[in-house]
Amino acid sequence: MNQKYRKTDSSAAVSHQEQVPPWHTSSGLEVMAGLGTGPGGLDDGEAAERMVRYGTNTLIRKKSDGPWLIFWRQLNTPIGWLLVAAGCMAVMLGKYTDSAVVFGAVVINAIIGFLQEYRAGKAIDALSALVPRVAVVIRAGRSRELPAEELVPGDVVTLQSGDQAPADLRLIQVKNLLVDESALTGESLPVAKRSEPVPSEAALGDRFSMTYSGTLVVQGTAVGVVVATGAASELGKINTLLDQTGQLETPLTRQLEKVTLWITVAVIAMVAVLVAFGILVKGAPVAEALMVAVSLAAAAIPEGLPSVITIALAIGVRRMAERHAVVRHLPAVETLGSTSVICSDKTGTLTRNEMTVQVAWLAGNEYRFSGVGYAPFGEIEHDGQRLTTLPAGLRELITTAVLCNDAALRQDGDVWAISGDPTEAAMVVSARKAGIDEHELRVRHERLDSIPFESDIKFMATLNHFDDGSRILLKGAPETVLDRCELNGEVRRLAEEAMETYGRQGMRVIAFAWRGAGDSRRIQPSDVESGLTFAGLAGMIDPPRSEAMDAIRICHRAGITVKMITGDHPTTAEAIGRQLGLLAPGQSAVPGRQLEGLSDAELQQTVSGTHVFARVAPEHKIRLVQALQALGHVVAMTGDGVNDAPALKQADIGVAMGITGTAVSKEAAKVILVDDNFASIAAAVEEGRRVYDNLIKSLAFILPTNLGLAFTLSAAMFFFPTVQVDGVRMLLLAMSPSQTLWINLIASVTLSIPLAFEVLEPNAMERPPRSPDAPVFSGFIVSRLIVVASLMAATACGLFLLEYFRIAGSGPVTGAIHAVALSEAQTSCVTAITFSQIFYLLNCRSLGSSFLSQGIFSNPSIYVGITVLLLFQVCFVYVTPLQALFGTAPLDAKAWFHAAVAGAVVLPVISFEKWIRGRKK
Repeated sequence: MNQKYRKTDSSAAVSHQEQVPPWHTSSGLEVMAGLGTGPGGLDDGEAAERMVRYGTNTLIRKKSDGPWLIFWRQLNTPIGWLLVAAGCMAVMLGKYTDSAVVFGAVVINAIIGFLQEYRAGKAIDALSALVPRVAVVIRAGRSRELPAEELVPGDVVTLQSGDQAPADLRLIQVKNLLVDESALTGESLPVAKRSEPVPSEAALGDRFSMTYSGTLVVQGTAVGVVVATGAASELGKINTLLDQTGQLETPLTRQLEKVTLWITVAVIAMVAVLVAFGILVKGAPVAEALMVAVSLAAAAIPEGLPSVITIALAIGVRRMAERHAVVRHLPAVETLGSTSVICSDKTGTLTRNEMTVQVAWLAGNEYRFSGVGYAPFGEIEHDGQRLTTLPAGLRELITTAVLCNDAALRQDGDVWAISGDPTEAAMVVSARKAGIDEHELRVRHERLDSIPFESDIKFMATLNHFDDGSRILLKGAPETVLDRCELNGEVRRLAEEAMETYGRQGMRVIAFAWRGAGDSRRIQPSDVESGLTFAGLAGMIDPPRSEAMDAIRICHRAGITVKMITGDHPTTAEAIGRQLGLLAPGQSAVPGRQLEGLSDAELQQTVSGTHVFARVAPEHKIRLVQALQALGHVVAMTGDGVNDAPALKQADIGVAMGITGTAVSKEAAKVILVDDNFASIAAAVEEGRRVYDNLIKSLAFILPTNLGLAFTLSAAMFFFPTVQVDGVRMLLLAMSPSQTLWINLIASVTLSIPLAFEVLEPNAMERPPRSPDAPVFSGFIVSRLIVVASLMAATACGLFLLEYFRIAGSGPVTGAIHAVALSEAQTSCVTAITFSQIFYLLNCRSLGSSFLSQGIFSNPSIYVGITVLLLFQVCFVYVTPLQALFGTAPLDAKAWFHAAVAGAVVLPVISFEKWIRGRKK
């Protein structure tokens, strides 16, 4: 087999390493021959040459955008440029105060957008941290420590317990090697490794002759040959996928971009019409007409919208944190509410990640253990009856399981934890349920010798002291143990039937046996080859979380599909899937290798009808997510391993595990579950729907104000008379640019924030997810916006004209009188719109029902917001510095009363409109 590396330039190193045949299918000798190395490793000269050829064993980092570029993106928007143009125009007209306020709004919005987007690409930094800094390498026949980045293909590396694999290695020599590959493959238990080749079609988690970069040795020693480094390693491929995967926009972001574009086009068109009308029809000075344009731009653009959205999302973040979901990316809060598919990992999310003995079998008798996890509480049942006395055979089985065992159980506060192998720990917990104390048992039956578990022999044996002499205790793979026992054919047949039954249920089955050893003090492999007494079987599984089952039912009622995507075995995945209600009778799990040959269309068809996927690789997860997105779904993806990071980033919502999650997965995700519990995802979706509903209420509140201001200024241009001021014809401007910004940035924001605290709508988790392409506003809300805006404009314009001509009269006026009349009329106009907002806020508490339906005092922050705004408005009217900044004048009690009455018109009108719609429905 000619797999030898050829000379290539460094730019081709990665692709060349990826193109070689799979090393896991070759023998150790073939691997070393193919790599041009031997047991003594490479010499320094050859290693240096390969370093030039293949590059360092490091992960390539894609350069992220700098802060200035991110800040520039916030300014470089249609609305941003429109406001900048309005500010520049105000400067040219000598309106420096107005221009300063406009530019201030631009900067504030840019800062808010910058803070949302600025997040360094730490996922790849965290990925790089998985590669160890040093490795023990054999070069020129001598063992030495070298920086891991200096490893090259062909290097011979030694591993021992506690080491991280420094590169992808083909194992040549193995001694009791167990490797934790959960972060890479999703396999929940340490994997026993061996040196023999495996079939070429073996999935990543089944390549027992390989150890991959970043995985952890938990037991044993090994010698391996480096077959891939840097970007060519499996970790490097994940790094590349992570680098190539872009961040997706949220549904609300996409819809708001459409709204923004529409507003920009509409403002430009309206400005052009108003300026032309003012100059050509009304004969107004160019400067006056342009000032109307500046006011219109400031009025029609919802400058306070970014602040309102950010604050509303931040409130949602706080609520989600209270329900064990930490949000790292603010828009993720809203996206959760539109999630239509949740792709969940199995281990620790849908299950407890705590192996639990569910059944013991001996001599045709089956004993069921209640309780789940490591908490040693539960009962034992036989034939549906709770055991009060432990049968001798079951006691013998449990005794064997506890003594041939190195695990320990401990209580940390209210939490039960283990040390050692989870499978062994499950047997210790079952002993506690049977009333057997493992510490007392191990003291009474001292261990004299042992044969540790090895993947080649598939068993563990101990020699323990008993009152009648030494006894050999054996546990291991059922077939291995049964072959060493003296059994009649019928008992073996029954045992094999039980093994098959438990295996179909997704259980991991362990067999136990024993034999007397007289006064022996040592144990040899030959002592356990035959003649043992079969003690029985134990079946265990990582059980589903009960709260996960409830959460899945809630998701199904809410129209959300749940899919389980795991690196575990198909049999186990199917068993858990059935318990969780994800698989119907006759359905089965689809293994990852079955996905590889499917076209995109075939994959979309498969993913639509399948809810459980097993033995999936990182590239499979990304394809599954992309297939669901291509079908129009908003996808939430959970994961905790390095292998999950690319899919977490690709998904609309990446959800990482806070307890078991790697740093890589947490950095790639937008949401982190503090308790690793699927039920917390369902709670987060509920909060997401609440946040979205309240955001729509905020938008339905803010946009009529902007439209109303635009209507007011347009009405002033088209219908207000011009006035003679000191012999010069002048336009009447209902509001100045700075006054419109007061309404947009102060009044609108102050009143919008309380809407974010509204309670969950009664039917929020009973309705299907909204389509990501659905418009932000339905037809009836759009019509309501127009009605509210028209009411605001009509009452504000009427009050403005009433106040202006009350002071100035109907004839020509001096500049001083005009200034006083205009200032007081504009102040009354702004105050009237403020009162309209206050009364309309009450209507926005529920868009479809009476404002009383939510409960008058269910959201006290509404009244706090109204009180704060009234205090602000008093300052706006009476505080001298604000009068100078915004051009306002003091109002008397009568003017306040007129403004309040004008503003109150919106409440009964919209309430009546809701009543009519309710009657029609």
